[in-house]
Formats: sequence, structure tokens, C-alpha cells
Amino acid sequence: MGVLTQLAELLDRPLFPWKTVIIGFSVGQFFLESYISSRQHKKLCETKIPKTLEGVVSQEDYDKAQAYGRAKSTFGFFNSIFNQVTNISTIHFDLLPKLWGFAGHLIALYAPLRFSGEISQSIVFFTAFTLATNLISLPLSYYKAFVLEEKFGFNKQTKKLFVVDFLKTQFLTTAIGSPILAGFLKIVQYFGLNFFYYAWLFVLFVQAFMITVYPIAILPMFNKLTPLEPGKLREEVEALAGKLKFPLKHLYVIDGSKRSAHSNAYFYGLPWSKHIVIYDTLIEKSDTPEVVAVLCHELGHWKEGHTTQLFGMSQFHTFWIFALFSAFVNNQSLFQSFGFYGQQPILIGFLLFSDILTPLDNFLRLGMNTISRKFEYEADAFAVKHGYSDDLAKSLIKLQVQNLATMDADWVYSCYHYTHPILPERLRAIGWKGGKVE
Repeated sequence: MGVLTQLAELLDRPLFPWKTVIIGFSVGQFFLESYISSRQHKKLCETKIPKTLEGVVSQEDYDKAQAYGRAKSTFGFFNSIFNQVTNISTIHFDLLPKLWGFAGHLIALYAPLRFSGEISQSIVFFTAFTLATNLISLPLSYYKAFVLEEKFGFNKQTKKLFVVDFLKTQFLTTAIGSPILAGFLKIVQYFGLNFFYYAWLFVLFVQAFMITVYPIAILPMFNKLTPLEPGKLREEVEALAGKLKFPLKHLYVIDGSKRSAHSNAYFYGLPWSKHIVIYDTLIEKSDTPEVVAVLCHELGHWKEGHTTQLFGMSQFHTFWIFALFSAFVNNQSLFQSFGFYGQQPILIGFLLFSDILTPLDNFLRLGMNTISRKFEYEADAFAVKHGYSDDLAKSLIKLQVQNLATMDADWVYSCYHYTHPILPERLRAIGWKGGKVE
């Protein structure tokens, strides 16, 4: 606590150029990530198949994957420019205090006096800010779905579904985010600089609640979950879960094909009650042993304790963020740099603090990516140990080809962005000696 108080006093310096610092961080990160992405784009222009994939992936499939990767890379570059311009414009033209004032004006005009105050104004600001952000990025989202993904045969959603999804997302963001935001602000107001202990516990409770509620009330608004039909696949998955003592409660198929041709599988739930979800595209495009191999890999994460470890690290990260935020929440010089002289809204402070934290979080991301890739290798090894070596390799190759996933990567880009090893690395680790997969 003493360290945080000293840090808060050190950082709250009159006339400190916080606006310049944050813009500098933003521009610096943009150029760093642009350089890293340019290295990867150069890699995506290569035509020679990596040695590990020779005889495994055809030149045609490799060229398609490279073309898809270049298209996403180019889109990502223009998207990052757009985001950079938007962010700097928001800061330069003092849009945050203007939007905050607009939220207060709406409260004064239309809300009863008893609903006035920072929390109500924060909720209106949050709703307006998220709506404006989503609307601004909507054209790029449309282009990605209906031009980029459409070109390579992945987009399956209709324009009507795209609009409906946007409206549902905005509604849920406001409906769920508003009470969570109100709870967080109330905790900060009530507990003062010691708020981070209680804010962390509050977020932990919200996460546990969402794990329970999401598949029941939210997921059905976007996708349909149906029980996996009786048959060989269900029998083998249930047998695997029983063998590993995995607390399987439900086994679902999700209609991912209504939006995309990409494939996936995952599990979720509380420690004593787990649910496995398999994309219909995965079942359609893979043989039963290959689907089971993918699930064995996923259950390997659970059996090896990866999910628990990652959860613990995420909780530490959340606590660390809140603790550090306590050194900024009352920083008068920070608020004044952005045009807030009469008020120091907690939500605004957290948004500005997030911009300051981003460069430091990038270093943490490098460490998290390293740990995540280590866990992926261990989960692959778990599946190999249980006799799924060939089926896992075949499934990885099929998924790579069907999803046109990147088959080679620049090492700097991989360290910075990838949570999973690339296909050649995973095949080498598995010890795959086979040939082309049909």
C-alpha cells in the first residue's frame, strides 16, 4: 500500500504532459507492430513450402494459405492505421470530456434527480462510447466478413444476420456491462484506495456468474447448441472423458457453419461440471478418430492443469491491474491533461490508465504467449501418449488446409502474436513421419 501511495504522489505532477505521453505510447506501439507485421507479410510472400510440410501439403493448398494470410495482413495494416487515427483524433480533439459532458446533459434533461451522479453518467457515457466505437468500426467489420472472408469461401452469414448480430451485441454490452460497471464504480467509491482487493473479488464473482449464465442465456442468442447424436463419435468422446475422469455433463454440436466455414472445438464450465462443444464444420470435414484426437488435445489442457494455471495467471493479472490503477485513480494532472478540471470520473481514469498500461502489457503478453505455446506442446504430447499421434497430426493438417491457416511464420511475429506453435513446429514435436493427408 505504501509503495502505491508513493507511486501515486510521484506520478501526480502539475503540468505533466500526459496527453503527449499517451499519444507517444500509441504511435510507438503502432510503428513497432507495423514493423513486426511487415516481417510476417514478407514471410507470407514466400512460395517455397517449409521442409517439414513437403509431401504433406500440396503447393496449391500452400499458395492459397499464403494468399489468405497476405489478405489478412493487408487488412490488418489498414485496420491498425484506422484505429490509430481514431485514437489520436479522440485525444487531440478532447472527445472524451465532450462525450462525458453530453452524457451529463442527457441525465439532467431526461433522468429524475435521484438518478443523477457519477455512476448514472458513467453508464450513459459507456453506452454512447461503445455504440460510437462499434459504429465507427462497422464498415471494416463488414469488409472483413463480406469481402475478405467471402473471397476465400469462409463467410457464411447473411447481411441480415450481420446486422442482427451487431444489434444483439450492442444490447448485451449495455444490458450486462452497465450493472457490472455500476458495481465496480460503487466499490471504488466506497473503499477508496483499498478498492483493488474488493474489485478483484467482484470481477472473480462476475466471471463465475458468466460461466454459468453465458451458455444458458447468451450463447443461444447467436448460435444453436444441440446434443451430439448417438453414434460412434459420441461413444468415443464419452469413453475418452470417462477414461480421463473428465466431469462431462453435456456434449454439444454448435452450428458454427451459419457464420463461417472455420472449424473448432472447446470445453467450458465449472470445475465439477464441464461441457464439450464441437463445431459442425469440424464433424463434417474430419473423420471420427481425428475429432476425438482434437478433443483429447483439449482435455489434455484440463488434465495437465493448464486451464487452472492460466486462470490463476489471469487472476493475478487482474489484481495487478486494479492495484496499479489505484495509483492513477486520483491523479489530478492526468485528468487535467485531457480536459477534466471539475471532475475526475473513475471510468475516464480507467480508460486513460489503460492507454498508459498498454506498452507494459505487451511485455506481459510475450511471456503469456511463451507459456501458452508450451502448454500446446504439452497437450499435443498428452494426445500422443494416449495413442492419437497419427490422428492428431492428420487432424492438424486438415484443419490447417481447410482454414487456410498460416503454415510458416517469422519468429518475431510468432513470439509477439501467436499463442499456438505453427503447424511445422507441432508436427516435428509430434514426430509425424507420414505423407500427404487426403
